[in-house]
Amino acid sequence: MKKISSKKFVIPAVACLAVILFLCYYFFFTAMTGKGGSRYVYIDEDDNIDSVYAQLDTIASSHALAGFKTLVRHSSYEDNIRTGRYEIEEGNSAFTVFRKLKNGLQASVRLTIPSVRTADRLAGALSKKLMADSAAIYKALTDSATCAKYGYKPETMLCMFIPNTYEVYWNTSVSKLFDKMSAESKKFWNFERTQKAKAMGFSEEEVITLASIVDEETANDTEKPMVAGMYYNRLKTGMPLQADPTIKFALKDFDIRRIYHNMLNVNSPYNTYKNTGLPPGPIRIPTVAGIDAVLNHVHHNYLYMCAKEDFSGTHNFAETYQEHLQNAAKYSAALNKRGIK
Repeated sequence: MKKISSKKFVIPAVACLAVILFLCYYFFFTAMTGKGGSRYVYIDEDDNIDSVYAQLDTIASSHALAGFKTLVRHSSYEDNIRTGRYEIEEGNSAFTVFRKLKNGLQASVRLTIPSVRTADRLAGALSKKLMADSAAIYKALTDSATCAKYGYKPETMLCMFIPNTYEVYWNTSVSKLFDKMSAESKKFWNFERTQKAKAMGFSEEEVITLASIVDEETANDTEKPMVAGMYYNRLKTGMPLQADPTIKFALKDFDIRRIYHNMLNVNSPYNTYKNTGLPPGPIRIPTVAGIDAVLNHVHHNYLYMCAKEDFSGTHNFAETYQEHLQNAAKYSAALNKRGIK
């Protein structure tokens, strides 16, 4: 009789336990989303638990979201929400997602520094990949004290940003981002590059400034060392650089396709027709190819260059002004023929 009585309790107990285990598995350990690939949740300083739920609601099944909410109710997460970019991978359960968000286990962002012309454009580009807004980034880029902390001036601050791709976290602060960029810049300026700059009599900032002009003059990486050599020759002889891209920068009009004589009178330290030497800072973030083209410039005797009349993006070089005028006339005629003003 006792054995039969025991079975009456054991079987329901086992059944209840099985149901409980199944429900725990169903709510907490099945895939949170049935959609293929990864999804991302972005949590910033303005988010609260309701906005976190709202984001998860767009990607999670109802039972997995219910499981997540249950975990939240029995934890301190609601009062300790961590900012960040979190990856919800295919197959991740509510428990896994909860652990990621609660412990701040973010997915990194691949941040590519773009070869942009101005600080505001850099700030805008960075803000699209980071939690920090463009106004905060721009303020730091142009603040004299912040620039001085890293060894730059507002005019040269863009020199710190080497256009490569870096792994960072979405919620990285502006100061931590700058710390990383400073460290990456120091890595970039290895012994070989530093020695080449010294041999030219240039600082790192001067190399980057000249590289920015070279990059604006040609997109042809093969020709860049030739262009760099020509500008270096002008600097050595005390001749003004007379670089048309600096006029565009001075006028803050980057859509200009043709430089006219009246534009050369713009009153700006970036006007390399009126001022000798390099401008105060780069006119864009140059490419690595542009920087290395300056450091490995071709040694020649050319002092002049003019875009080729075939619009190939390359240039005709000349040693004498007379020869240069002939090249310029051919290019001007080609512009007129195409109606480019």
